[in-house]
Amino acid sequence: MRTTAPRRRARRTRPGAGAMAALLLVAAGALGGCSADGAEPAGERGAQAAPRWNTAPTSVAAVGDSITRGFDACSVLADCPEVSWATGDDPEVHSLAARLLGEAEAPTRSWNYAVTGSRMADLPGQLASAAAHKPGLVTVMVGSNDACRPSASSMTAVAAFREGFEKSLAALRAASPTSQVYVSSVPDLQRLWEQGKDDPMVRRIWKLGICQSMLAEPTSEGAGATARREQVRARVVEYNEVLRGVCGKDPLCRYDGGAVFQYPFSAEQLSRWDWFHPGKDGQARLAELAHRQVTSAEPPR
Repeated sequence: MRTTAPRRRARRTRPGAGAMAALLLVAAGALGGCSADGAEPAGERGAQAAPRWNTAPTSVAAVGDSITRGFDACSVLADCPEVSWATGDDPEVHSLAARLLGEAEAPTRSWNYAVTGSRMADLPGQLASAAAHKPGLVTVMVGSNDACRPSASSMTAVAAFREGFEKSLAALRAASPTSQVYVSSVPDLQRLWEQGKDDPMVRRIWKLGICQSMLAEPTSEGAGATARREQVRARVVEYNEVLRGVCGKDPLCRYDGGAVFQYPFSAEQLSRWDWFHPGKDGQARLAELAHRQVTSAEPPR
């Protein structure tokens, strides 16, 4: 009987290191959507994820005008920054900084550079001071004094208001690229006029020179006075559109969606000395509105 020698199994050869590397590169290219030469598809070149809004910033700087300084909220014709909606330490107001950072941390992690009487033209200097701290959040409330002028004709032009805000925001972004910005809308000055116009004592105080473009001749229903008040309100609306538009171009800027403009301040929430600036309760409402906007996962619509 004839026997045959057992067949030897063919030995499988493993690819060398060079071949294995080539295979891995091809596989990686296929999974990553790259072409065979490793080039990125044209539609994805240079794509970067947009920075995400941080709902829990660890420091706060405030800029703006008399509202953020708490003017006339504690005593007549005086700032009262301790009740500021943005950075104050009064527990009854519970400012934005206190809500975000805690009552203990807020005093050392917040700064208030707002100045009573400031207009948009003053914003660059305030933001430069704020940027030096590289704050997690900067609050901006400005525009009331651009509309509150001796006359309607002397209000800040919309184009100048826009240019000032664009330059201010660009300078902040250059000095502190990661600082988030919360922009409050300008309050509805006509609604504030409606709250006090029928009170004789309030009218006497307004005659001292507060926001004459809106508050002059507070009881007059004549065509001239009515048109003047409507002109001021229209300018405030235009300012708010500027704030919305410019802020909307910066992924780390959040406009309040008109929340402050739309808020129906009552007489009890206004200063008992001028019935125009927010009192302590009004400051608390501003803090509440701001905190809701800053901590929301999505910006206001």
